[in-house]
Amino acid sequence: MRTPVFDLLDQLVDSCQDNRDGQVAQYIPELADADPEKLALALCTPDGRVYTSGDAEHEFTMQSISKPFTYALALRDRGLDRVLQSVDVEPSGNAFNEISLDSRGRAKNPMINIGAITTYALAGDDDMTAGDRLEHVLDGLSQFAGRELSVAEDVYQSELSTGWRNLALAALMKGNDLLVGEPQDAMHGYTRACAINVDARDVAVMGMTLATGGVNPLTKKRVIPQWVARQVLSVMTTCGMYDSAGDWLSRVGIPAKSGVSGGVLGALPGQVGIGAFSPRLDRFGNSVRGVKIYERLSHQLGLHIMNTPAPSIEAVGQRSHTSDGYRLIDLQGRLTFATAEMALRHFQAIPPGRDDVVVDFSLVPAIPRVGAIMILEGLRRLRADGHAVILVDPHGRVEQHEEADETIATRIVDALDDV
Repeated sequence: MRTPVFDLLDQLVDSCQDNRDGQVAQYIPELADADPEKLALALCTPDGRVYTSGDAEHEFTMQSISKPFTYALALRDRGLDRVLQSVDVEPSGNAFNEISLDSRGRAKNPMINIGAITTYALAGDDDMTAGDRLEHVLDGLSQFAGRELSVAEDVYQSELSTGWRNLALAALMKGNDLLVGEPQDAMHGYTRACAINVDARDVAVMGMTLATGGVNPLTKKRVIPQWVARQVLSVMTTCGMYDSAGDWLSRVGIPAKSGVSGGVLGALPGQVGIGAFSPRLDRFGNSVRGVKIYERLSHQLGLHIMNTPAPSIEAVGQRSHTSDGYRLIDLQGRLTFATAEMALRHFQAIPPGRDDVVVDFSLVPAIPRVGAIMILEGLRRLRADGHAVILVDPHGRVEQHEEADETIATRIVDALDDV
């Protein structure tokens, strides 16, 4: 059968097709010539399935959609503390091209121009030439997309011809002693990153790479550490849609980043990467039809990040039972803190003795680190009570977390240090 997901996307695109509010970006000559009727939508699932509708193969330049990814590269290459020395993570409440600084002279966040230019210069290392940094960033963004990307030279040159304000922002950050390298190199490199060509499918895959914790769903290669993905998604949630970020979070609730070419990137952790494109913009610089599509996606598919989840699944399944000489504990579902705590209460109810305790992990799809810490400590304590503990672990969920025997308190501290 044909999956109805395609029909759902087609309906969403069709429902926004007649909306002709807004206008294409006028301040960049090449973008002013964009076809305003183009409209595309793509979704990427955690296992790499991509669904598309509309003009999904039409290429457009990333513009500010590149900002989360250059930020991710800077975090990966330099570490959070170094990046925070130059760029904060607070919403600015101002337009994307304003001088938005904190009391220490840092850019308010990496999703506005002054912060993104500063962040771009932190990708790579200090020994790189300007050309090396350009290639480093292009290669990094290509890894996010799962294919080799290229720069639209005509758009790049067009943006350079009107990029005086961005050059001034770079010079200001250099004057504050917070910009690595020369202002002109940072401004040119940032502009070139903005001029990288993508289509809606690429944007969805790049979003899913963030939403999986840094692993590209197509290539299965890790692009960034999990903590970097979490940091980027956090800043996207609060700052990604400029001075309409609060309204976006309350109405749509999907970590997102827009670009003035008409693209909108979405990344909902663990669920979906989204790419939408339509060139007409609202007064904030966000795609009018792109925003409408996201609103309907959020409402119809229940994708708001703040949706109240269903009560946690009972961690111990109905196959669990006690027989002469042994007990079966049948665990099920993802063992988060909440579900692991439920399992520990079942362990706690087993009195000390010589009975075998069989713990079956066959129906456990994943064990996050803290859940593993709790379960492993529970198993250790069952053994200390005299039980022979037998694990049924066909997928190696427990094995991948087993480590030296320590107390649960020490393990939790170590886990938090690793986050």
